[in-house]
Amino acid sequence: MANPVIAIVGRPNVGKSTFFNRMLKQKKSIVDAQEGITRDRIYGEMEWVGHHLTFIDTGGYIPEDVDVFNSAVRRQAQAAVAEADLILFMVDGREDPTASDRTLAQFVRSSGKKAIMVVNKCDNLESDVQVHGFHQLAIDPIHPVSALTGRMSGDLLDLILDQLNLTGIKPPDEKEEGMRLSIVGMPNVGKSSLTNALLQKEQSIVTPIAGTTRDSIDAYLKYYGKTITLVDTAGLRKRSKVSDSIEFYSNVRTQRAILNSDVALVLIDAGKGFSKQDKSIVDDVIKKGKGLVLIVNKWDLVDKETHTMKDFTDEIAYQFKALSHYPILFISAKTKQRVSKVLGMAQQVYKARKKTISTSKLNNFLQMVLRQQSPPATQGKVITLKYMTQVNAAPHLFVIFTNYPKLVPMSYKRFIENQLREQFDLEGVPLRISFRRK
Repeated sequence: MANPVIAIVGRPNVGKSTFFNRMLKQKKSIVDAQEGITRDRIYGEMEWVGHHLTFIDTGGYIPEDVDVFNSAVRRQAQAAVAEADLILFMVDGREDPTASDRTLAQFVRSSGKKAIMVVNKCDNLESDVQVHGFHQLAIDPIHPVSALTGRMSGDLLDLILDQLNLTGIKPPDEKEEGMRLSIVGMPNVGKSSLTNALLQKEQSIVTPIAGTTRDSIDAYLKYYGKTITLVDTAGLRKRSKVSDSIEFYSNVRTQRAILNSDVALVLIDAGKGFSKQDKSIVDDVIKKGKGLVLIVNKWDLVDKETHTMKDFTDEIAYQFKALSHYPILFISAKTKQRVSKVLGMAQQVYKARKKTISTSKLNNFLQMVLRQQSPPATQGKVITLKYMTQVNAAPHLFVIFTNYPKLVPMSYKRFIENQLREQFDLEGVPLRISFRRK
């Protein structure tokens, strides 16, 4: 059975993300004194007395505002309410009910879902009297809490279980560990559009404005019976161009998303080509040992000739030779062109990253390579390669024992790597080959 879903809704700056982070015991949503930081629906799981709960953090709900962001945030909050089993309607206990609170209370009541009014910023016993001013909003039960200090949060969780009729201690479900797939790239290359196209729903807000996505947003989908965690991330810019703390923390979360993923889809804009910043992002993914698929998005906007795709691929390989070992896919997230191939290609890279090769097969491979081309003598020394084994997968690390490990030429190391990729189908994953003395 799926976890109960609890949506946190409220007007801007009442403490929704602070409460969400406290429930998860991690800083998953960006928190700042500035209004309107959270925009998309952000999911997180926690456990309370044996019961696993899924919380959804939403952006600040501003009624009747036609601003492109506020209207999109409203739709995200409405979608969260639609899929929730329980709504936490959060208000600011330090202020009287506002017109936005009243409009949102009406929306919560009309949803027909179970709801709890959470009066936040009740930091001490004396401030609990602040709840009485909110009875006029006609949502019951009503509960004081301090998201900042955690005061009364345990009582609120008990109330949530009571409202959901969850009793006793539930044994944890066995969760299938599937692929974590992060979507990364520069701002405005179409990461959120690709996320929505893969999920076939509006999970992330999409606008023409760069920097729309701020948090790293997890979503789940099934692919041939396998669960995939899809992570939409904020755009990565050069550090010198990061102008404020919000963008800084967005970058930190994107870097963490790459580190926690198995495979990264690196998106580039077909109209702008492969830039230095794209190269920097690709280099970072490879250094972290993650699988990589390069996605050229907005291909529908490019004027094409017979060899346009091949020329584009050759240009990328010329600028960054290592990318010749990684798959490249040309898509349009807007028109859905070739989007259906993305998950299949990512799954192939994921399997290659998890692959373990027996020592006997590797030593047969080593003998085959030596028959094709033995290492050249260096500084008058004859180099012999004696033994090969795999010491790690995800990322791959192979060790070759030799009499002169420091004298093996770089060109011969690349030759072995190319043969290894071809023989064992290791396209799309970083390889590290270490030469050690026997």
